Amino acid sequence: MNSKELEQKIIENYQKDENMMILIFAQWCTNHSLNPTKLYQLAYPFQETHSLNQAISLTVPKEEAGHIATDTVINVLSLFGNDELAEIVSSYGHL
Repeated sequence: MNSKELEQKIIENYQKDENMMILIFAQWCTNHSLNPTKLYQLAYPFQETHSLNQAISLTVPKEEAGHIATDTVINVLSLFGNDELAEIVSSYGHL
Protein backbone atom coordinates (compact mmCIF):
# COMPACT_ATOMS: atom_id res chain seq x y z
CA MET A 1 0.00 0.00 0.00
CA ASN A 2 1.52 3.30 -1.03
CA SER A 3 1.24 6.50 1.02
CA LYS A 4 -1.69 7.83 -1.03
CA GLU A 5 -3.68 4.62 -0.49
CA LEU A 6 -2.82 4.65 3.20
CA GLU A 7 -3.94 8.25 3.51
CA GLN A 8 -7.23 7.43 1.77
CA LYS A 9 -7.81 4.45 4.08
CA ILE A 10 -7.20 6.62 7.16
CA ILE A 11 -9.67 9.21 5.88
CA GLU A 12 -12.30 6.54 5.18
CA ASN A 13 -11.87 5.04 8.67
CA TYR A 14 -12.17 8.46 10.29
CA GLN A 15 -15.35 9.19 8.32
CA LYS A 16 -16.88 5.85 9.37
CA ASP A 17 -16.03 6.57 13.01
CA GLU A 18 -17.43 10.09 12.71
CA ASN A 19 -20.66 8.73 11.23
CA MET A 20 -20.91 6.30 14.15
CA MET A 21 -20.42 9.20 16.59
CA ILE A 22 -23.26 11.11 14.91
CA LEU A 23 -25.50 8.04 15.01
CA ILE A 24 -24.80 7.53 18.73
CA PHE A 25 -25.74 11.16 19.38
CA ALA A 26 -28.92 10.90 17.28
CA GLN A 27 -30.00 7.66 18.96
CA TRP A 28 -29.30 9.10 22.41
CA CYS A 29 -31.54 12.05 21.53
CA THR A 30 -34.27 9.71 20.31
CA ASN A 31 -33.97 7.65 23.50
CA HIS A 32 -34.48 10.84 25.55
CA SER A 33 -37.30 12.22 23.35
CA LEU A 34 -35.08 15.11 22.27
CA ASN A 35 -34.78 16.59 18.80
CA PRO A 36 -31.19 15.94 17.64
CA THR A 37 -31.32 18.69 15.00
CA LYS A 38 -32.34 21.33 17.53
CA LEU A 39 -29.65 20.27 20.00
CA TYR A 40 -27.03 20.23 17.25
CA GLN A 41 -28.05 23.69 16.10
CA LEU A 42 -27.72 25.02 19.66
CA ALA A 43 -24.06 24.00 19.55
CA TYR A 44 -23.38 24.74 15.88
CA PRO A 45 -26.00 27.19 14.56
CA PHE A 46 -24.29 27.80 11.22
CA GLN A 47 -23.32 24.26 10.23
CA GLU A 48 -25.21 22.03 7.85
CA THR A 49 -26.88 18.93 9.25
CA HIS A 50 -26.60 16.60 6.25
CA SER A 51 -24.68 13.87 8.13
CA LEU A 52 -26.98 14.27 11.11
CA ASN A 53 -30.04 13.87 8.90
CA GLN A 54 -28.58 10.64 7.54
CA ALA A 55 -27.95 9.39 11.07
CA ILE A 56 -31.47 10.32 12.19
CA SER A 57 -32.86 8.17 9.39
CA LEU A 58 -30.95 5.20 10.87
CA THR A 59 -32.22 5.57 14.44
CA VAL A 60 -34.76 3.18 15.88
CA PRO A 61 -37.64 3.94 18.24
CA LYS A 62 -36.49 4.27 21.83
CA GLU A 63 -38.49 1.16 22.75
CA GLU A 64 -36.29 -0.87 20.40
CA ALA A 65 -32.97 0.80 21.19
CA GLY A 66 -30.45 -0.20 23.76
CA HIS A 67 -29.50 2.16 26.55
CA ILE A 68 -26.83 4.73 25.70
CA ALA A 69 -25.31 6.36 28.75
CA THR A 70 -25.05 10.14 28.67
CA ASP A 71 -21.39 9.89 29.71
CA THR A 72 -20.71 7.67 26.70
CA VAL A 73 -22.19 10.24 24.32
CA ILE A 74 -20.23 13.06 25.96
CA ASN A 75 -16.98 11.09 25.72
CA VAL A 76 -17.54 10.15 22.08
CA LEU A 77 -18.41 13.72 21.13
CA SER A 78 -15.37 15.04 22.96
CA LEU A 79 -13.15 12.49 21.25
CA PHE A 80 -14.10 14.08 17.93
CA GLY A 81 -13.69 17.63 19.20
CA ASN A 82 -17.40 18.36 19.51
CA ASP A 83 -17.03 19.93 22.93
CA GLU A 84 -19.86 22.43 22.42
CA LEU A 85 -22.28 19.63 21.60
CA ALA A 86 -20.96 17.56 24.51
CA GLU A 87 -21.84 20.46 26.82
CA ILE A 88 -25.37 20.59 25.40
CA VAL A 89 -25.76 16.84 25.90
CA SER A 90 -24.50 17.20 29.45
CA SER A 91 -27.07 19.89 30.22
CA TYR A 92 -29.94 17.84 28.77
CA GLY A 93 -28.70 14.48 30.00
CA HIS A 94 -29.87 15.01 33.55
CA LEU A 95 -33.48 15.84 32.68
